[in-house]
Amino acid sequence: MNASSAEVAAICEGRHGDPFAVLGPHRAAGGLCALRAFLPGASRVTAVCADDGSPCGELGLRDPAGFFEGLIPGEQAESYRLQVRWRSGETDLLEDPYRFPPLLGDLDLWLLAEGSHRRPYEALGAEPASCLGVAGTRFSVWAPDASRVSVVGDFNHWDGRRFPMRRHPGCGVWEVFLPGVGPGARYKFEVRARDGTVLPQKADPYARRAELRPATASIVAALPPPVPPDEGRRLANAHDAPFSIYEVHAASWRRDGDPQRPFKDWDALADELIPYVVDLGFTHIELLPVSEHPFDGSWGYQPTGLYAPTARHGEPMGLRRFIARAHAAGLGVILDWVPAHFPADAHGLARFDGTALYEHADPREGSHPDWGTLIFNFGRREVRNFLVGNALYWLERFGADGLRVDAVASMLYRDYSRREGEWVPNVHGGRENLEAIAFLREVNEVVGAQRPQAVTIAEESTAFPGVTQPVHAGGLGFHHKWNMGWMNDTLRYIARDPVHRRWHHDEMTFGLVYAFSEHFTLPISHDEVVHGKGSLLGRMPGDPWQRFANLRAYLGFMFGHPGRKLLFMGCESAQPREWDHDSSLDWALLDQPAHAGVQRLVRDLNRLYRGRGALHQRDGEPGGFEWIDAGARDASVYTFLRHGRSADDTLLVVCNLTPTVHHGYRVGVPRDGVWREALNTDSRHYGGSDQGTPFGEARAEAVGAHGRPCSVVLTLPPLATVFLERLP
Repeated sequence: MNASSAEVAAICEGRHGDPFAVLGPHRAAGGLCALRAFLPGASRVTAVCADDGSPCGELGLRDPAGFFEGLIPGEQAESYRLQVRWRSGETDLLEDPYRFPPLLGDLDLWLLAEGSHRRPYEALGAEPASCLGVAGTRFSVWAPDASRVSVVGDFNHWDGRRFPMRRHPGCGVWEVFLPGVGPGARYKFEVRARDGTVLPQKADPYARRAELRPATASIVAALPPPVPPDEGRRLANAHDAPFSIYEVHAASWRRDGDPQRPFKDWDALADELIPYVVDLGFTHIELLPVSEHPFDGSWGYQPTGLYAPTARHGEPMGLRRFIARAHAAGLGVILDWVPAHFPADAHGLARFDGTALYEHADPREGSHPDWGTLIFNFGRREVRNFLVGNALYWLERFGADGLRVDAVASMLYRDYSRREGEWVPNVHGGRENLEAIAFLREVNEVVGAQRPQAVTIAEESTAFPGVTQPVHAGGLGFHHKWNMGWMNDTLRYIARDPVHRRWHHDEMTFGLVYAFSEHFTLPISHDEVVHGKGSLLGRMPGDPWQRFANLRAYLGFMFGHPGRKLLFMGCESAQPREWDHDSSLDWALLDQPAHAGVQRLVRDLNRLYRGRGALHQRDGEPGGFEWIDAGARDASVYTFLRHGRSADDTLLVVCNLTPTVHHGYRVGVPRDGVWREALNTDSRHYGGSDQGTPFGEARAEAVGAHGRPCSVVLTLPPLATVFLERLP
């Protein structure tokens, strides 16, 4: 039974959509099998018995492009090999991919078709496997509108005619098992669109490993085994636990100056970064996006390989080891996650099968005006499946403690950063992106059900209600939300000359109006030290001493204020220059007392924050905070209490944000006794003037003030925040 001329031509030209119908063994008359193979560059092909290597059939050259055809005994149909002599004179003994059955089961295919596969990365992508006793790799990819998909790589000279895949009807998934291809092999998919156009070769959307930029191939890698649930991590991530985050861009935290190897691998980072963060007292590290991305200047926020840890820091299991070592040191690891958009690079997801597969076709929905990127089609179930599965992948297979979800505001509203006429209303005529809202709720519900120890954190800058309320109560289901309003208001205030601050007093108090409407994180993030904003220290007014004092006072206010804490790398050492992703932090600054003093303060603030339940146990409860005096605008002083679960666990926080020492400053307190300084940001240990209440203690007097029955008389140091505790 010979193949038709049309079939032969389609195979040779790389346009046959059902290669398994032509290639490989096919039953013929007389107990024989017709065997066909496409081997460009071959001069002779012989089928041999797998057992002893004896010939069992000669394949004749049907087409000079490399199409061979012949007959073999039927009993050899599942165990033959191909002995190939190439025109170069070399010979190879090859396994034929077209004698192997599909490896994807009916359940996987049904779940993929339905878009309900909780872990689609187990079925799609490149999975090292064994079939019929032969080691190789199963490749599978979703491309429903393609007319032909092939795997290309070093193993077939990147020739898209060589290994076309079988299509599974009903779900648009293509699959092939390639014997002899194993971990470390480079590959892509060559896709022929429905109209016959051959698209630029595509990286695997589910690739677990990728080449280092500027190369763009995917690399076969084994699926990491699951990281078992950990009760200790669940407790460390709970709402009443301390949560102080050190945000890190791994590529620029510390560099060794070698232009050939500018990025530390994960093991080197674990050796240096983890002990540093532990010493500073933070509870979590948050890594800017670690998914593969082609452009260094995007900091990872334009990913092309959502399932592949970036090759900048070595092989993927290095990240898993980094997280395990962080956990062993008592640190959690949050990964920045970017489901809001993706770049239009030709090798990526854009028009993956010749259609707008992952994105919207209409640019009013599918193109992001701010970043020149594409927006996922959250209404398509397979796209949601891809993203929800990716969230679980990082949490379950790498052991991450949580995901900080980037640009949530841009997902919630269809008119985000668009002018009238540039956006499409929802089905009700409104501006809310109902599909994106449903997706976010689904992510948070799935994470809560499948990985309850993990947390999700929304970078969300609008007043969208219920971001951190449970989904069953009508919310989005996040655990925390970045408090962008607090950040903007307080940074605006602290940048003002102290002489003008009395006129803007409410900028520091307004955040308490809504502080308990959500579970907030106070973010001083990478976004505040780039794009001409300067460094955190650079925002501070006054002479050099005042600038450092302002920074110390502001950090004290931040750690006293309700809300989890987040500080971007370099802020803890008062970097004077704006962050540059292409260069290391300036570590030599720590040889200077003023910079070392700020670092020492951050260490002590974290120690106080973690050690005192008053500063974290009731972060999301109005009862955990109490104003003493929010109206001392002429003095630019803020006084408040923080309360823990215990009646005796109370801290008094006083901020003097003028360069003037306030002597004899009376502050109402709820109880009598001695109130002692627990921390003073003006201490000489931090580079301050060492002003403060004599001996660091004040005994409460039976003199009412600020509506309290007792009061203490304090000396308030200049540009400083003071924490006081009541002695038992």
